[in-house]
Amino acid sequence: LYERHCAGCHGTAGDGLGPDIKDLIVPPANFRSAKSRIKTDMDLYLAIKHGVLFSPMHGWADRLSDQEIWDILSYIRSLAPFDPIG
Repeated sequence: LYERHCAGCHGTAGDGLGPDIKDLIVPPANFRSAKSRIKTDMDLYLAIKHGVLFSPMHGWADRLSDQEIWDILSYIRSLAPFDPIG
């Protein structure tokens, strides 16, 4: 799911360097950054489900089930685990 829906912008490594970034005005999140790793699972879940205001990150609620969103979130956490200390 991540490869199909997310890697184009966020990169296969979750570093925000996907092949589609050349077309974006606002860069995608780098999940490996401290800024992303301090976000809670719910923060990320809501961003995936509803999108991020003033960014090209659109919501996926109309295309992915809640379980698929959680699966993608779990994959993101495998690339960049939660780090509340940053």
